[in-house]
Amino acid sequence: MARTEQQSNEKYGGRWFWRYASPAAFFPLAGRIEALCWVLAIVLSAIGLYLGFFVAPTDAQQGEVYRVIFIHVPAAWMAMVIYLAMAFWSLLGLVLGTRLSFMMSHALAPTGAIMAVISLWTGALWGRPTWGTYWVWDARLTSTLILFFLYVGYMALAASFDDKKKGDRASALIALVGAINVPIIYFSVKWWNTLHQGSSVRPGSSSMATTMLTAMLIMTFAFWAYSIAAAMHRLRTGIIEREGKAAWLRDAMKGWLR
Repeated sequence: MARTEQQSNEKYGGRWFWRYASPAAFFPLAGRIEALCWVLAIVLSAIGLYLGFFVAPTDAQQGEVYRVIFIHVPAAWMAMVIYLAMAFWSLLGLVLGTRLSFMMSHALAPTGAIMAVISLWTGALWGRPTWGTYWVWDARLTSTLILFFLYVGYMALAASFDDKKKGDRASALIALVGAINVPIIYFSVKWWNTLHQGSSVRPGSSSMATTMLTAMLIMTFAFWAYSIAAAMHRLRTGIIEREGKAAWLRDAMKGWLR
């Protein structure tokens, strides 16, 4: 018989984090996080886009086309970060047996796939005037494309099982195995001779102008906020789908509708 969250609470002494391993406890918290992150995403996006497209200076070598970095770079970072987050929650679900961990991983996957698409699309728009072509089989581009396929494969496998528990475990394995692709993406420009330029932002230093760097970091935080908000919304939807007959959920929805 599967271990319940209540049994887990008793086993681990009722620690506070076990309380939020329960969908019933996390559902209202997810709603508050979602609302806050939507506001942050809108505000930060407005500031970041204004700085990036209207305040930041024109690049001396690439001209105006470089401004795609204010969308391309945050999306590329988030595509990698979200996959690692999926792998983390999948591992947690396999080890601890918490339903919410698997549901969190499922909630992250569509946003990660969207980020990978945005990264590839904006990279192609950047590559056309810079490299003379929309696509090359560059190590970083190719590994990012593989990342997108991993997202798609994860979602397809999870949805292919009628038994949700089996789907959780099977898709978790893809998340864990596919995580090895993330460091390949990140270090590809160092390991191989690629067309893709190296990182302009390094710990403690940056080759970018201050205004450019500020705009890009603000847009990165905006993408973070959007990703969290979207994941929380999708997680709450997933909880409603899986726990639809639970009395606590009916009570929570009644309170929400008042």
